[in-house]
Amino acid sequence: QVQLVESGGGSVQAGGSLRLSCAASGSTYSSKCMGWFRQAPGKEREGVATIYTGGGSTYYADSVKGRFTISRDNAKNPVILQMNGLKPEDTAMYYCAADTLCRGLAMRNFRYWGQGTQVTVSS
Repeated sequence: QVQLVESGGGSVQAGGSLRLSCAASGSTYSSKCMGWFRQAPGKEREGVATIYTGGGSTYYADSVKGRFTISRDNAKNPVILQMNGLKPEDTAMYYCAADTLCRGLAMRNFRYWGQGTQVTVSS
C-alpha cells in the first residue's frame, strides 16, 4: 500500500511559477514510478509527467514540455513538479499517482492516488 499527500497548489498569474510536492508513505517498491495528473472542470483527467525513481527517466505530456519539470532525489523523498510559465489552461486539480513501473501517462497504469491540490492560473 502507498499513501500520497500533495501540497503546494495555489493561485498565480499567467507567466508565474508554482512548485507542487507529493509525499509518499508505505511501500517504496510500489511507488518507484510517480506521476502527476490534472483534471480541469468538465474535462477528463490527463497525464502531465512521470518519473521512474529506479533510473530517473522522465516523461512529459506535450502540453507541458519545456515548462514543467518533475524530479525526485530518491524513493524516500517527495516527488516535485516545478511549473514555470503557467498558463490559464493549466488551471486544474493536480493529482499525484504511484505504481511499481512506469507504463505511460494513462490513469489505468497507476494504482495509488492522492487527494489532489488545486492550481489556478489567472490571465
